[in-house]
Order: sequence, then structure tokens, then C-alpha cells
Amino acid sequence: MVAGRGAAHRRLPLRSKSTAAQLRRDIDLGLTGDKVAVEDPAAAPLGTDDEAAGTPPDPEMMAQVRERELKTGDRVRRASRNRDSSISGAIPWLLIAAFLLSLLAFVWLGVQYIEV
Repeated sequence: MVAGRGAAHRRLPLRSKSTAAQLRRDIDLGLTGDKVAVEDPAAAPLGTDDEAAGTPPDPEMMAQVRERELKTGDRVRRASRNRDSSISGAIPWLLIAAFLLSLLAFVWLGVQYIEV
């Protein structure tokens, strides 16, 4: 399942018995902030090695890891929004400056043309 950007902001409630599959789903949805929201086919999905060795990850530990990863994702999204808004706020000022410089150049050229 490939999720859109809007789906990446919805969150399932954390339970005390989280699994590696739930953490992998959070990562694939882009909720952890370290990749875009796209399903990532894996040869050995997260947690498979542990389960094959007979030592599945502790559900309580997985819940803590999921919570920490989701908080990190929230911080990454907030920082990205702040950076994008500051860049887009500078664009009108750059356009005004370019207009004024071109107006100044035309005035200067006009004065030079009249003097000749």
C-alpha cells in the first residue's frame, strides 16, 4: 500500500504491545521523518532476523521505539515547514528588488541616451 502525503500525518494510537511490523509501517508512511511516504520492499523486513533467531523484540521496547521515532518525525516535519515558509517569504522581496534594479537601469539608460 502506497500512502499519500495526507495519510502520513494520520497516526494510529500507540499500544503497549507494538510490533516490528507496526514500526516498519510507520517508517514506510514517512511518519518517522527519515524517508518519503512510499512502501519499501525489503528482502528481510524489519524484525524478521530477530524472530527467525527465536528472540522476537520486546513489545514494550517496540512501543518506546515507535513513540521516539514518531516524535522525531514530527520535529522533522515542523522544521521542514518552517524552512519552507521562510524561503517563500523572501521571494516577494527578491522580486521587488529585481523590479527596482531594472527600473533604475532603465532610468540610467534614459539619461545616457538623452545626453548623447
